Amino acid sequence: MNKVLQRQLFTLISVFFFWGFVAASNDILIPVFKQSFQLTQAQSQLVSVAFYVAYTVGAILYMLISSWIKQDIIQRYGYKNILATGLLISAAGTILFYPAANSSSFPLMLSGLFIVGLGFSLQQTVANPLAIALGTKETGSQRLTLGGGINNLGTTIGPLIVSFAIFGSSTNATNSSIESVKIPYLILGLCFVLVAILIKLSSIPNTVTKEETSTENSTTPERKTALHYPQLWMGMLAIFIYVGVEVATASNLPAYIENELGLGTQNIAPYVSLYWASLMIGRWTGAIEALGYTGNKKNILKFVAPYLAFIVFLLVNAIANHSLDTFYIYGLIIPVVAIADIASKGDPARMLRYFSILGITALLIGVNTKGLISIYAFTSVGLFCSTLWPCIFALAINGLGKHTTQGSNLLIMMIMGGGIISWLQGIVADATSIHVSYVVGVFCFAYLFFYGWRTNYLDKKTPKMPN
Repeated sequence: MNKVLQRQLFTLISVFFFWGFVAASNDILIPVFKQSFQLTQAQSQLVSVAFYVAYTVGAILYMLISSWIKQDIIQRYGYKNILATGLLISAAGTILFYPAANSSSFPLMLSGLFIVGLGFSLQQTVANPLAIALGTKETGSQRLTLGGGINNLGTTIGPLIVSFAIFGSSTNATNSSIESVKIPYLILGLCFVLVAILIKLSSIPNTVTKEETSTENSTTPERKTALHYPQLWMGMLAIFIYVGVEVATASNLPAYIENELGLGTQNIAPYVSLYWASLMIGRWTGAIEALGYTGNKKNILKFVAPYLAFIVFLLVNAIANHSLDTFYIYGLIIPVVAIADIASKGDPARMLRYFSILGITALLIGVNTKGLISIYAFTSVGLFCSTLWPCIFALAINGLGKHTTQGSNLLIMMIMGGGIISWLQGIVADATSIHVSYVVGVFCFAYLFFYGWRTNYLDKKTPKMPN
């Protein structure tokens, strides 16, 4: 890749960082809002609902506006312009945090998060295909892998930075004023504006050459719409459930840690960071496929890469002056991801089944134990969710042919599961206990296992995992 494309790519993937930063930081806002507004667990999960449903609303609005102007929005206004617009929309959402904090308005806070999510929906629509286009087709997946790594860096440090901004360096603070939220998010909004300006002034292209590819199997009859393919509509439910269990596990984790360990809200950030770092650990393991290594060298690196990611987690927490003593033992769980990844042999259906079984096992251990064992069991769900998005996506769009774009858009809409299932788990927690509520995730993984099994019957010749 030449230097011009490198500059374009590094400018572009900065937005991947923000997606992860905000998504993980919501897990700090949830207990803060719960305490300040005296919410039930289910009501506190409206933070996730507002943020993730915005992705679906944004995707629908995108289709409606494109239909109204009778042209795809990106094709009319350009990649760079739409990406900058998405960042400005998110910046507008952060501005609402100021009046919301001053008036102690929970609905206005949710409105701000919703608008931030709308902007992210537009950004994701643009950034993923643009990252693929900035270079050769053969290395497109590697650029997305790099973007994913930057995203996970945001999810790892986001909770730590937001927690520090709200509570400061004190570990003895017991209360947080809702007004302490407004300054961090106004700064975040300013960052959105600055990146929008940087992108607008950059050499990122407004248009790209689009190569038409077909994944339609020659033996598969063409169907009227994407929804006529069972792997797609079943995959839509799988995406809904996958994002749901990933987000719900993290969103409800602060309440469980407070109850189980008796820690204050200001002290849970490292545990939330560990959950999201677990996704980074798993994805760095899977990213070895993109480096072109084979044989024993590839398998060795699959054990080395996750520990490098774990070291990143330890390093940022050390910088934040958090005690690391309780976290070292978590390193004993990490090899399980590498073993499952190697055993799957790159087959997405097999990987989906293996990691779903591990997810069920982790949740059952967590529900039936207490203390740090249960917390680390729930935290390890991040490890087992880490590779499921590309697995489901590959299986869902396989064989769609000319309906692939339509199918992809429908899958993106299902990100709203992150909010709905978080809220559902909150309802179960209020009716039973936060500990018992984690059985919701067991049912989620059970469906994901079924989907991985069922797709073998829908199409015996499954695609290989995207690198």
